[in-house]
Amino acid sequence: MKKLIYSLLLSLSVALSSQAQDKPSDEGFTSIFDGKTLTGWHVSAKSGHSRTSGNKTGGAWTVVDGAITGSQDIPGNGGLIMTDELYGSFEIVMEMGNDFGPDSGLFLRSTPEGKCYQAMIDFHKDGNVMGIYGEGLGGKPHFRSYSFTDTQFNIVLQPERAPVPLSLTVDAWKTFWKKDWNEVRARITGGDKPTITTWINGVKIMEWTETEARLPVKNHIALQVHGGGDHTKEFVRYRNIRVKKLD
Repeated sequence: MKKLIYSLLLSLSVALSSQAQDKPSDEGFTSIFDGKTLTGWHVSAKSGHSRTSGNKTGGAWTVVDGAITGSQDIPGNGGLIMTDELYGSFEIVMEMGNDFGPDSGLFLRSTPEGKCYQAMIDFHKDGNVMGIYGEGLGGKPHFRSYSFTDTQFNIVLQPERAPVPLSLTVDAWKTFWKKDWNEVRARITGGDKPTITTWINGVKIMEWTETEARLPVKNHIALQVHGGGDHTKEFVRYRNIRVKKLD
């Protein structure tokens, strides 16, 4: 009996320790967006999202009410806004207040052409936030543990599509996801075969380790407005953007 109790206590201790390690810290971060201007950022129209009629503007990016705000400048024409500085191993946290409809993304180690490991912000029907996608890398990886249905508060679980199942139930999501602003976070560490971890509102969503060397170990952080369709009257919004270097 004593051995059984000890075993149960040990298992509980390991579980609590794992949960503590999964919970992100807010210490050691530096702001990379001043809330007023796009100083330290530049627009890239080199990705495949800026192809409409030869338009090379990279979408429309501005600062509105303390948030980097992006949209298509003409129907179908999107692009990227990326940091001037290059980052290797780091953690980024920010608040997202996008309209439910346009496709966006948080690009980690992004080239000017948009090749990156993407923490998905596909905030639309059949989309996903904080899954992991290989943008410009042949769609490898492509992991998600859930997808939105008709609204941002309704999801369907998809554990078969992810190495990490969502720790929230469908009903819990309805109150976990906030109507206006939600905190999203991503960490990428290691060399050319990095480990990527993502969170929403402090809850771990995804973790995965690359098995191939496919990107430089240091590159830009970028935010995306997806090309295609007509999303000129829908907007993506990001504020309180902070980074902690982990090199």
